[in-house]
Amino acid sequence: MSTVSSAGTRSFPRVSVKATRQATVIAFLAWLLAVYDYILFGTLLPEIGDHFGWSEATASLVSTLVSVGTAIVALAVGPIVDRIGRRRGMILTVSGTALASAASAATPGAGYLVGVRAFGGLGLSEQAVNATYLNEIYAVTEDEKIKKRRGLVYSAVQGGWPLGVLLAAAFVAIFLPLVGWRGCFLLAVFPAVVIALARRGLKESPQFQLELQMRELRKQGRADEAAELAREYGVEEQPSAPLLSIFKGSALRNTLVLGFAWLVNWFGIQVFAVLGTTVLTEGKQVSFTGSLIMLIVINAIGYLGYLFHGWIGDRFGRRNVIAVGWLISGVLFALTLTVASGTVAVVTLYSLGMFFLIGPYAALLFYMGECYDTQCRATGTAFLNALSQPGAILAGVITTAMLASGSNWSSAALIVGAVGTFVSGLVMFAARKVQTLQG
Repeated sequence: MSTVSSAGTRSFPRVSVKATRQATVIAFLAWLLAVYDYILFGTLLPEIGDHFGWSEATASLVSTLVSVGTAIVALAVGPIVDRIGRRRGMILTVSGTALASAASAATPGAGYLVGVRAFGGLGLSEQAVNATYLNEIYAVTEDEKIKKRRGLVYSAVQGGWPLGVLLAAAFVAIFLPLVGWRGCFLLAVFPAVVIALARRGLKESPQFQLELQMRELRKQGRADEAAELAREYGVEEQPSAPLLSIFKGSALRNTLVLGFAWLVNWFGIQVFAVLGTTVLTEGKQVSFTGSLIMLIVINAIGYLGYLFHGWIGDRFGRRNVIAVGWLISGVLFALTLTVASGTVAVVTLYSLGMFFLIGPYAALLFYMGECYDTQCRATGTAFLNALSQPGAILAGVITTAMLASGSNWSSAALIVGAVGTFVSGLVMFAARKVQTLQG
């Protein structure tokens, strides 16, 4: 088997071009469906509420409780994946998407919905598991084109977010009158099952295979041999629990900084991406149908933002690209809410704001994978990813309080969404620079 040089005296096996590209395509499709399921719930919540006769307060409570359940499940995914492996972890997350979609279609009431939507935390963790696995695969791939442009290639995978939002908006517009809200959920089940089966054919990353080998040596009381093996491959040998490891040593600073940045940036995601139709209809007086069309255009442009930030992150450093992107996004959304008037101005500024809001996530997820060692990489990325839900909850609480006190949607979106996005950009400058993961 061919090998690739590492920092130690031994080298990891290389992953073939075919296997690398297969893993990339499957990761993209899995994330696309996970986003579709996640966004579909928020989009269809008014329809679900009307079906069961819920008040606005009940619907809001259901949404909040779902976010809590999603966060708990997403937080548990990282340690599980660092225990069972990347390949099995990816099968678990996409299976969670299928389960959440199928179970949501069978909803009989509020309590049930809160419980089953918590499984959406598995789907939301798809991006963290993808980042962990592809980070390791790209470091040892035989595909030199991907290896040299790993940030750009990963951006195409992470770009499943805007395309998933676009898909959800398009499917609601087309299929809701035909199959109802239950049918819209069912549309995601079959392809998710197919992808879960396809992932069974993927190979485990060489880095995690080494981690398993060292664990087995430690279990047998051969800790010295495990430490020697780690030195030979040039990796850090840390037998401590993964969750504790992300709060120790060089990992601590980025865990704290990135955690706060994730939480605050999700103020902007919740306002402008998840609740985009509400912002456009209530804040800019756009019709609901018009808002769906606008969101399709906006998220199509947002996908280009992923490619741009993935490409430029390879050249100028992912941390700086993320920070500057979010600063620009905060300013653009502020202009959208305060000075934009007319369809062209609103769509232009909103699209550019989304370009710089979600685009940096292409660099962020890959950057997160570079911040942690193999034995805690999935835990670190999943932990940070799970903080999106507390951010969504807090954004909802603040927005609701402002609206209840007499503020309008434009003011609430400005303070919570635009300012939150800008602050997250400032926070990112406090993160440590990291070196690209090598094979």
